[in-house]
Formats: sequence, C-alpha cells, structure tokens
Amino acid sequence: MRFEEPVLLYGAGREAISTRAFLKSRQPDLKVYVAVDSGQAEIAETEQIPTEALPEAIRANRFGLIVKSPGVSRYKPIFDIARDAGIPTTSNLNLWGGAYRTGRTVIAITGTKGKSTTATLVHLMLTHSGIDAGLAGNVGLAPLDIADKHAVVVFELSSYQTADMNFLPDVAAVTNLYPEHVDWHGSVERYYADKLHLIDREGSFPVALGAAARGNARVATAVRDHRRLVRDLAPAEISMIDKAIGKSRLKGAHNRDNANLAAQIALSTGATLEGILDGIGAFRPLPHRLEEHQIGQVLFVDDSISTTPEATKAALAAYAGKRIALIAGGHEREQDYSDLAGRLPAAGVTLLACLPVTGTRLAGAVRAAAPEIAVTEPENLGQAMQMLLQQRRAFDTVILSPGAPSYNQFKNFEERGQRFIELATELFGTSLV
Repeated sequence: MRFEEPVLLYGAGREAISTRAFLKSRQPDLKVYVAVDSGQAEIAETEQIPTEALPEAIRANRFGLIVKSPGVSRYKPIFDIARDAGIPTTSNLNLWGGAYRTGRTVIAITGTKGKSTTATLVHLMLTHSGIDAGLAGNVGLAPLDIADKHAVVVFELSSYQTADMNFLPDVAAVTNLYPEHVDWHGSVERYYADKLHLIDREGSFPVALGAAARGNARVATAVRDHRRLVRDLAPAEISMIDKAIGKSRLKGAHNRDNANLAAQIALSTGATLEGILDGIGAFRPLPHRLEEHQIGQVLFVDDSISTTPEATKAALAAYAGKRIALIAGGHEREQDYSDLAGRLPAAGVTLLACLPVTGTRLAGAVRAAAPEIAVTEPENLGQAMQMLLQQRRAFDTVILSPGAPSYNQFKNFEERGQRFIELATELFGTSLV
C-alpha cells in the first residue's frame, strides 16, 4: 500500500493521529495536510490548511487521498467536491482493512447503545478462553494502532464508521437501534441505513442481535436471510450466565442483555463457557458509564456517556427503589424525550435538572406528563449541582445521565463526567446531608 500524492487528514482527533503514524511508517517522506472545522490541529509533521481553502485545493487536485475522521460527516458538501474531482475519501478503519484484514477474524459490533459494553465483554470472554484477541474502534485502540497484533480483532463501531466500512466482518452484531446522530447523518432514516450498513450487505457472515434489535423491523430487513443469525443460548447457558452476572459489576437489565449478546458472539468464535463466565467476572464498568461515587450520604452516578433517551432510561432502571435527582440535557440531536418524561415518576425521580439545550424540551415534556416532579432549568452543570445542594434532603442518589451529547458545553462526555464528580466532591463532600 503506497500513497503517491499528498494526503489530507480531515479531522485531528485520536484516529487522525493514528493515521498520521501509519502513513509515516509506510512512507516517511509523504506530504500530509490536515484540516479542522475549528481551532488548531496539533498533529506532528502535518501542514494545516484552512477549511475555506479546501474546495479550491481539491478542484486543483492538490491531494491524492482524503482520510476523514469519524466525527466529520461524510455528507458535508466538501466530499461531493472531492468525488467530482476524482479524489477518494477513506477512513482509519478502511485503511486498516486494506493493510491488515487478511488472515484475521473480525468481529464488528454496533448499535445505538450498549455496543461499548458488549464489545468489551466479547474481548474479555475471548481472552479468558485463551484466544488471542484485541479490542479496537471507539473503545480500545484506533483500528490502525491495533494493526496486525492479534488473530482476532473486536471492533466497536459507531454509525460514523459503519456508514462507509468497505470490508466484511466475520461476525457482526447489532445491540439495538434508536434515533441518534441526526446532525451528522442528516436524517433519522439515513442514520438507520448507515448504522445497518454493517449487516445489510452481500455476504454470508453470521449476525448476532441484541434483545431490542430482534424486534426491530428495520434490523430484520437488513439481516436479509435469518439463517445468518447465530444460535440462541441454551437454557443451561443462560442460567450460568445469569449467576455470573449476579456476582459481577454489571448493573441493570440492559447489561444482562449485553452480556447474553456478548456470549452468543463469543461462543460463535470459539470461546468456552468457562471463559465466558470468567470474562463476565473480570468486567469493570467503562469510565462514565454508571460509574458510582459515594460522597457523604449521597450516591453520585456518572453516566455521562449516555447520549440517548434510551440510555437514560436504562440508567434509571438500574437504580430501582432509589430517590433520584436526575441531571439531563445537552447538545441537540432532535431526539424524542416524551417516553422518557412519562417514565420518570415510576423510576423514582423526585428532582430533575434540565441542561441546555435539549433540557428545554425535556422540561416541557416532564411538566406535562409528571407535574409532581420538581423541574429546574439551570444554565450549566455547576448551577445544577448548586440547586441540588439546596434540596439535598429530597434524594439519596444523583444521576448524571444526560440523554444527549456534551458538545454545547463540554469538549466531550469525559470532560462532562469529570466535572460532575469534581462538583459533587466540592459541594457535597463537606456538607451535612
């Protein structure tokens, strides 16, 4: 694999850094440009080019290839210009496919929620079965960083990555499918199509479906031939897995579904039942996914990774019987909060702090559906925590499960979650509760 002309990296995140290292390892003298929609790109041995200069540069064929980062929508007009100019656009994942796919078993997992936990569990189940497996994608390493290090590679893939994935997996899985990422895809229908591109393709590779995906008509159509589905777990296997989950750190019914799906995938690729049970026992919650912090007499749950209403519903279900103060809301992605609003009273929510900008819609829905819940609309997370401090006797658990991305007020969900715990420690660590 050689690159005869300058390469443009569009985006400057983790995958762009990985791509730059890969290009340098293949062709040390290759000229590489980088473009970002805002700010400065801090990637060594690249020359930054302003995005406003890209149309002219592309039409002049200054680049031989564009490598797009996942966060950059493939539907931006600039990629139409590139296509018209005959300049191909690819990704870190597809470069991995071209360089390292041959000779490896690829397990690809996607879904609106649960994909990170499921992929992590599959990886643990395989390695505890003595199988040489690596984890890459949105968890673990960037695809090109995992290179050819393992015989089996488990990829956790977003819709950004499945949309133009150009190689086939050996096993594919879909956890569930709900509306998400409309800003990137342009419509809910295109989001569904891009997500399901992982399985809606020619090829006989097996497909595993999570409990919520099985009842989805779109998923059923994408499977094409249901003889492709991996076998269901036997009752005895389910019983043993349930016992292992009960002793593990997996919380909530949604994680039981994730573990069962992971077991199906792992068994289909050579894992042992003993390895599956050991993998469940070895699981540790992902950062910012139902991450618990006991501060004083209040339990704080950092679920900042939650970016959909469905993820928030799953978080609340994991804390049945608690009196909950919920903090929700964030970047707008045109998600429907009506069902979530109606479920809050039964979930034990006594207080709701709605953050901009989706919080405005959530607040309105909750006031209409559950007027008994105290609703506030703080301007930011710090103000929300201050308000909760003033009403600290109304709850025993505070859950940050935004049901929306963080981009309008934070760089990413990690920064949002870290700030939540910092504020909890500052405000509640020394107060009487």
